[in-house]
Amino acid sequence: MCSSNPSSIPSAGYLQPKLVWIWTESKQVMTAAVERGWNTFIFPPDRRDLANEWSCKVCLFPDYSIHKVSDSDVFFENQTAIALIHPLFIEEEKLFDSEGRRVATFYEVSSPQQLQLLQPVDKQPDINVIINLLDWQVIPAENIVAIFQRSRITVFAISKTPSEAQGFLEALEQGLGGIVLKVEDSTAVLELKDYFDRRNEDNNILSLTKATITQVHISGMGDRVCVDLCSLMRPGEGLLVGSFARGLFLVHSECFESNYIASRPFRVNANDNSIEPFLKGPVHAYVAIPGGKTCYLSELNTGKEIIVVDQNGKQRTAIVGRVKIETTPLILVEAEEAENGTLYSALLQNAETVALALICPSQGSGFPKKAIPVTSLKVGDEILLKIQAGSRHTGIDIKEFIVGK
Repeated sequence: MCSSNPSSIPSAGYLQPKLVWIWTESKQVMTAAVERGWNTFIFPPDRRDLANEWSCKVCLFPDYSIHKVSDSDVFFENQTAIALIHPLFIEEEKLFDSEGRRVATFYEVSSPQQLQLLQPVDKQPDINVIINLLDWQVIPAENIVAIFQRSRITVFAISKTPSEAQGFLEALEQGLGGIVLKVEDSTAVLELKDYFDRRNEDNNILSLTKATITQVHISGMGDRVCVDLCSLMRPGEGLLVGSFARGLFLVHSECFESNYIASRPFRVNANDNSIEPFLKGPVHAYVAIPGGKTCYLSELNTGKEIIVVDQNGKQRTAIVGRVKIETTPLILVEAEEAENGTLYSALLQNAETVALALICPSQGSGFPKKAIPVTSLKVGDEILLKIQAGSRHTGIDIKEFIVGK
């Protein structure tokens, strides 16, 4: 028996879970979608045979592969029998389930006049709306979100690429309620699922660890990276940066004004010096990016996604708008984690605008101090680290013995 709300994905940043329905005749697309939790499929009237073939029972194995089974088959403890798909059928611009109940109505929009005629009718709130924007543009998508924002109707948009789907899901920040992904290439399913996984990371609270400053040392000149984001950062937020992947410092944004420079809440001055100064790069520091990965600061460029983290470990994804590499004075900061005594380090620009985030104070402790400039750091100050596995290959955490110093 299919769930009443199949193919639903609770995604961070969205007010409601997003629905994903698949429109395909490719078995590879079907398999990729089912293995990723999307089991609602749309069929034209002449492909009920395909729906019947795909609706058989299957066995889900521990490696997430799926195989056809019969009612007489015996399952082991680590195998699960599931219904493969939840089929929906197109009939005269409407969508029906296998029991003949209408679940959605199709609308084609190819002109501004047609878009203006599209209005929500809540007399049948259980009837979804599927919109096919024949001449797809961002503005019509935003208009649809605005039209239906106070309606109880779930609005889907037919998308032929993951990037189209992303545009519909993010239009006016709230996005549409769902996507009908109409594709014949399983890569599109993988890319869309990867997008949802990145969005869902925002629900996860990172574990930040208290560390005590053990050394602050002026280190001379080197190339440092200045990262400007397409998002404004709030007090307490910054990027996770470090000389070694095993321990990343929460480097605060420039959202505080000083006597000499205005607030720049979109900016983080990270670091660092070249491994071989006579080369144009690379700058060596690690920075946290979505997917539990890291990359070198020298690899950041316009359009790349990065993780913004606050003092409580709450994270969100932001887009890099600009990266500037300049030669500046550097300062070496070392800190020790109390539990295991491990030392962690980062090279940062030696300037009052570069700061490390402090431990978030308990409520009721007065106006909280969010960060301390590296120029004011002293031995004994307590800052925040993200401690993780130190072995990395192309930014991915791997199990390998490695010593970094």
